Amino acid sequence: MILRYEQKNISDRRPFHHQKGFTLIELLSVMVIMSVMTSVSVKKFDLLSDTASVNAIKAGLRELNTRETLVWTQMKLSDAGWENDDGVFNALDKNLGTGYRWDPGPLTSGGTLHYKSQSIDLNRTQSTRHSVGSWK
Repeated sequence: MILRYEQKNISDRRPFHHQKGFTLIELLSVMVIMSVMTSVSVKKFDLLSDTASVNAIKAGLRELNTRETLVWTQMKLSDAGWENDDGVFNALDKNLGTGYRWDPGPLTSGGTLHYKSQSIDLNRTQSTRHSVGSWK
């Protein structure tokens, strides 16, 4: 009778030896990469938010000028005709919608227009019989 002695490998005694997984270094590397990507995207989001507010202020300014032109033109074409700048200013809808606010104003000379964190000081040139007023 021959006795066979089989020596088992030490690694065969570990039950999870053949399972694949991530090492601590790999997990930490992924976390570092994700945190860098997150910090960059947050900065981009803040920049986009500020850019959107600036664009909203510019759009509000264009809207005011368009409204002023429309009111002035309607007065010029009406039977009563253009009388004075106060009539144009009073007929002008200066409410630009949600998020916009004036401080002070709006006045016939202008005012400060705010949208969220952005603001712009506006001056208004008065309308005359021959030219429409404008906000700058």
